[in-house]
Amino acid sequence: MLIMARSKSSRAWLQEHFDDHWVQQARAQGWRSRAAFKLQQLDQRLRLLRPGQLVVDLGAAPGSWSQYASTVVGRSGRVIALDLLAMEPLPEVTFIQGDFRESDVLQALQAALKGRAVDVVLSDMAPNISGVRSVDQTQAMYLAELALDFAREQLTPGGHWVCKVFQGEGFDALLQQARSEFAQVRMHKPESSRDRSREQYMVATGLLQ
Repeated sequence: MLIMARSKSSRAWLQEHFDDHWVQQARAQGWRSRAAFKLQQLDQRLRLLRPGQLVVDLGAAPGSWSQYASTVVGRSGRVIALDLLAMEPLPEVTFIQGDFRESDVLQALQAALKGRAVDVVLSDMAPNISGVRSVDQTQAMYLAELALDFAREQLTPGGHWVCKVFQGEGFDALLQQARSEFAQVRMHKPESSRDRSREQYMVATGLLQ
């Protein structure tokens, strides 16, 4: 009975996924996943990306955020994507596989940056869901804190940071920290985020010197 219940749940999830408007639009428009619309909607509202920028995308696989960012920054800009998972190549995107906390990965990133400061750091990272909300929240906030530390170290003054977060334990402290580092911090939930999802995006603009 348990196996049947899981099977029915899986079939229901797959049906919902394939019926999803944003999934269908992503396929029609050639995006790697529906997540591309989340960044697109944030960018259209807040004008985060522009031609010529250097962008680092943390937790990039399967690559939809890097894919969108590369179309905006153009050939005069550059996108560097990092992830523990493998990612199929994208035109105009440099991919580094590994944990950005490890020295060899950071060295590879520094080599790719060629001495240039980063204009925008993106993070759509999320932990593997255990189903235990307190554990998942702790892991999600840990990733967000790592992304903020990375942004603080790599961004040029005036640069921007965009990060997936979940309200709960640790959120207020992260928000307070971001507000001390950036000129403005706003919370947004893109239209393309699923209604039942607790995800929001912390958008911090104007890194202070």
